[in-house]
Amino acid sequence: MTQTRRALFLTAGAAALSACAPEVADASEAQYANSPFRRITDAQWRARLPALSYQVLRHEGTERPGTSPLNEEHRRGTFVCRGCELPLFRSEWKFDSGTGWPSFTRVMAANVGIKRDYALGIPRTEYHCARCLGHQGHVFDDGPAPTGKRYCNNGVSLIFQPA
Repeated sequence: MTQTRRALFLTAGAAALSACAPEVADASEAQYANSPFRRITDAQWRARLPALSYQVLRHEGTERPGTSPLNEEHRRGTFVCRGCELPLFRSEWKFDSGTGWPSFTRVMAANVGIKRDYALGIPRTEYHCARCLGHQGHVFDDGPAPTGKRYCNNGVSLIFQPA
């Protein structure tokens, strides 16, 4: 199969899959619509954040799996957005997913926004900080009980605050 035909096939497949899946509603961002973090320029974000955090939070990059020190963080506390320190996860929701990224069974739903992501040619659900719109990761339906969810997060998008 030529690259052009393969690209068309993947695009058509993604379109067919997306037609079956409802678009993700995102009401959580409304409460932060006037946040000063929404007025920070790209250049200001670049100056405020470490290089990899900037790439992930502001340009939807991904850190390499297994590189985050937060994978080994097991103390009680809260994981907050590195961009604006909005609380996103409690430590008791963290689990070892075996993926190489910090993973959680639930999220502080009022503090995240979600959207469809087709970057890999298949629909995925991306979540981001509702206040600063910083990219965090993707949520999957293959997590443990009781939620069955796996919030797969980039460690460089988070700061851990011990209790």
